[in-house]
Amino acid sequence: MGKDTGFLEQARKDRGYADPRERVRHYKEFVIPHAEPDLRLQAARCMDCGIPYCHNGCPVNNLIPDWNHLVYEADWKNALDSLHSTNNFPEFTGRICPAPCEAACTLNIIDQPVTIKSIECAIVDRGWREGWIVPEPPARKTGKRVAVVGSGPAGLACAQQLARVGHSVTVFEKSDRVGGLLRYGIPDFKMEKHLVNRRAVQMEAEGVSFRTSTEVGVDVSFASLKENFDAVVLAGGAEEPRQLQIPGAELSGVRLAMEFLTQQNKRNAGDDEVRAAPRGSLIATGKRVVVIGGGDTGSDCVGTSNRQGAASVVQLEIMPRPPEREDKALTWPHWPLKLRTSTSHEEGAERDWAVLAKRVTGEGGAVTGLECVRVEWSGGQMTEVPGSAFNIPADLILLAMGFIGPRTAGLIDQSGAALDARGNVRADTITYATSENGVFACGDMRRGQSLVVWALREGRQAAHAVDTALMGRSDLPR
Repeated sequence: MGKDTGFLEQARKDRGYADPRERVRHYKEFVIPHAEPDLRLQAARCMDCGIPYCHNGCPVNNLIPDWNHLVYEADWKNALDSLHSTNNFPEFTGRICPAPCEAACTLNIIDQPVTIKSIECAIVDRGWREGWIVPEPPARKTGKRVAVVGSGPAGLACAQQLARVGHSVTVFEKSDRVGGLLRYGIPDFKMEKHLVNRRAVQMEAEGVSFRTSTEVGVDVSFASLKENFDAVVLAGGAEEPRQLQIPGAELSGVRLAMEFLTQQNKRNAGDDEVRAAPRGSLIATGKRVVVIGGGDTGSDCVGTSNRQGAASVVQLEIMPRPPEREDKALTWPHWPLKLRTSTSHEEGAERDWAVLAKRVTGEGGAVTGLECVRVEWSGGQMTEVPGSAFNIPADLILLAMGFIGPRTAGLIDQSGAALDARGNVRADTITYATSENGVFACGDMRRGQSLVVWALREGRQAAHAVDTALMGRSDLPR
């Protein structure tokens, strides 16, 4: 514990943001980091709890009190080593993780939690600036070859861990660049992609080989992976979107959120319009945009629409409006249900809750509006409110209603791996082994749609399991 009275003396102070009127003009990150003295004072708020619930609140079990203390003592290098001992890519989680660790912070019972996410991000960003983060190639090679399918956070974490203990790892990625949804599902204004690029460079120096624009099950058969590798890890994510099954959903102005976000990220990467949008450009400029889905992906659509110059943005959620504040006596240390307003919402959007889309209207094949009705929830059951129908004018409707599981055509079908009752690849969290010998699964492809930090945890644990299966034992952490 850095300062035993720190939590009594210092109020929570989080990172700041650039003015919304300025930041909507570009796609760069706009978070304003703490100055070092402020950061050390925030770290001093950590209470050195007898039972640090933040450890369990964090899926990768970050050693949060340890590196908070080290930051307070200005021992940044050891803080970075502590952070990296549980998390391969803290610059990702320090930017896009919702921070369940902060909800579990003991100080959150009676006050505002420690700014764990901000401190985590500051540690790793300083590590890169100081040149402390370098490749860690293995001292010797094992002679074993592992194929990792998918270069999202689970695949990257798994590949890096396996390479560092001496296995020859090849990562297959169907997109043209490494990163999975980190690359094309997260807007640049939340996480710039040079962060992914430099980790890929580090991993290549550690012996990882990346094969982009290569879809297993299409460009390369799964049988060839089984023949040429000692183990195969399925880390392809949960990419099957939930569709809008109402009349008019087939109109051209009803599009998937991931298609919308991917196109803009490709433009930001320098791709020309044809390459960014091979199936037709999707852009919100001058349009009345309706986003269906109240989660993070919907919020990302709001922020991107505002930057493209939408005429208006409305975001709909089928569930009721959450309370402004959680009941901590009931929810702590678990992730609470409460109203969350993102930076994208602050930039401009109308939000509405307990709304069910009923019909898309259009003229000449183009969208003109969305017919809706209000709903009530009781005992987990939804009923429509009589006489509550209304219409929202719209030119573009973006579907951000989540994902129902992995796509089975190609990769999974060819692998022969059994699925669980939810349609995910069946594997436990000890061996991560599928029903097929030598085939493992981790991340969203195994657990379903989830957080980046859960993907990192599963990638690391799967690497331990694969190493154990290949070598009989493993020195990798779980």
